Amino acid sequence: MTDTAPEQARAALDAVDRARRHVADEVGLPRGYWWAMAAAWVVLGVLGSVWPWLGGTAAAAFGTGHAIVATRLLGGRRRTGRVQVSAAVAGRRTPLVVIGMLVVLVGATIAAALALNADGAEHASVWAAVLVAAVIGFGGPDILSVLRRWARA
Repeated sequence: MTDTAPEQARAALDAVDRARRHVADEVGLPRGYWWAMAAAWVVLGVLGSVWPWLGGTAAAAFGTGHAIVATRLLGGRRRTGRVQVSAAVAGRRTPLVVIGMLVVLVGATIAAALALNADGAEHASVWAAVLVAAVIGFGGPDILSVLRRWARA
């Protein structure tokens, strides 16, 4: 090996760090996950409006199903079939960020339904679910990316 100047070593380490951050920024959940979540959100809103007892049961079943599916996806390491990064690069906080995001989305749905109901809207839970489902479907990956950055996940 030849002698390496400190500036060259620093530049090489910086390049490696930038590449690592670039890969970590690409970690996320597949787009299909977000649209499936949005569709389920609307179905739960409809069930809650039409048959409240079934809506509660369906919400519990959805939570269970989500927990089963999410165990494979929430690590954020399998965005595509071509690349699988280590958990250290993906960030160990990613599952917590996703769960926190979902808790906030549930709260937003409840708040929107209460506001729509107070305004006299018919089927307030359905409209609230559609509103939040649109946020999930169109903005889920971007929201997760920003939250991961804020949480340094």
